[in-house]
Amino acid sequence: MTSISRRNLLRAGVASGVAGLTGGAIFEAPAFASGGTRPVLTHGIQSGDATKDSAIVWTRADRPGRLWVQASRRPDFRGSRLVRGPIVTPDTDFTGKVKLGNLPSGEKIYYRVKVESLDRPGLFSSPLSGSLRTAPADRSDIRFVWTGDVAGQGWGIDPAYGGMKLFESMRRRKPDFLLHSGDTVYADGPLSSSPITLPDGRIWQNAGVTEAKSKVAETLDEYRGQYAYNLTDDSYKRFMGEVAQINQWDDHEVLNNWYPGEILTDARYTEKRVNVLARHAHHAYHEWVPIPSASGPVYRKISHGPLLDIFILDMRTFKDPNDGDVYADPKRGLLGSEQRDWLINGLRQSKATWKIIANDLPLGLVVPDDPGTQEGVAQGDNGAPKGRELEFAQVLQSAHRHGVTGIVFLTADVHYTAAQHYDPARASIQDFTPFWEFVSGPAHAGAFGPNALDGTFGPRTAFVHAPPVANASPAEGYQHFGEVEISSSGELTVYLRDRDGNSLWSTTLHA
Repeated sequence: MTSISRRNLLRAGVASGVAGLTGGAIFEAPAFASGGTRPVLTHGIQSGDATKDSAIVWTRADRPGRLWVQASRRPDFRGSRLVRGPIVTPDTDFTGKVKLGNLPSGEKIYYRVKVESLDRPGLFSSPLSGSLRTAPADRSDIRFVWTGDVAGQGWGIDPAYGGMKLFESMRRRKPDFLLHSGDTVYADGPLSSSPITLPDGRIWQNAGVTEAKSKVAETLDEYRGQYAYNLTDDSYKRFMGEVAQINQWDDHEVLNNWYPGEILTDARYTEKRVNVLARHAHHAYHEWVPIPSASGPVYRKISHGPLLDIFILDMRTFKDPNDGDVYADPKRGLLGSEQRDWLINGLRQSKATWKIIANDLPLGLVVPDDPGTQEGVAQGDNGAPKGRELEFAQVLQSAHRHGVTGIVFLTADVHYTAAQHYDPARASIQDFTPFWEFVSGPAHAGAFGPNALDGTFGPRTAFVHAPPVANASPAEGYQHFGEVEISSSGELTVYLRDRDGNSLWSTTLHA
């Protein structure tokens, strides 16, 4: 990943032999190398982790080449600057990222991407254009969407049902960014190219099923193929080109309900060591998702001015084994000690009006694994915190004792949408401040639910929208995303929306 700002733009141009050319010349002139075929950008463009002054731009080419990005505050690209990116090679599956620096805060940024042939310098691909919005530095209005769970339970892309239509509905809401709550792919969910008969007699036909999507992913190339498949959907690709993402990973980026050190008994896998599978999955995830370098942790905080801090959790990398989840050891859990301390300290130090915790596993919903074992935080015991609840009790109690307010949890995972309010007056412990947890998904997968509530932290369901049968197809309409609007005055409004963007329920929280 390459970072080049205004200061070293000229130096980059000289180093690549384009001194004196403007960004427009690189992007608007025809290819001037004779012979050969143009490189091709194969899977669109994406952007991610947009802060007040930076963002990551991603693309993939069909061959080795030099990545170039042109960025401007104007859609006509006047006054743009040209960024010389990395060389993409087979080592990264021809994917590449550029970190744009020194951007203006709270503005829409337009960008164009090309790749230049290494064999024939001066031979460029056709450009692809996109946009993103940087985070504000002041008390500006903020609007974003969140969801999770893409192409799961055997439901792939069927153009007859609008493909991944939910992403088009989110695009029309014109959000500042997408918070992707995990299960960005289903590496353990093969797709069939055979017709699937729906309960009402209609036919679902997965289109464009690739070899990588025809079996569970085990090799690096098979994990890469999970992301490549999703980017063949027009609605998905169009959305990703116009809206910056904040991504976290959950389980299906590797396989269902995984944890470090697990040894599989699943007959579909020849590689039984989950640590080996997770290593391949981690590699592919960082290649194909516009997320910072793999050298850093997946958990991180992104600030949006004085109104919002987002704490993006990693509830997989440090997860303890799935068991009955009733142990008394406070050192175990989902976060690991370093991430737990990071979250506790980050909440204490945050001056933002709202502190959103992006938890890819819900806090108060019981999510079972094998019989007698638990996948998530809760285990259905309404008494005092046990097991993984202990670390979240520590987080909530610390925030309460230090006067931290404005905590909201956003999650997906369970494949329906719901609003849950937590109150110590209903809980087995009393030293925490009331808060909300909002659930929304799936984006394009089988719909399920609702799950049972665990009473430890005193949840009450204010709204739920779930299918009447398990694994309802995307054609049945039980696909969801959430939308958050924060006004400059500090009010936070949450909308739970369906596949078409209709609001099913909403509430406004006051600072």
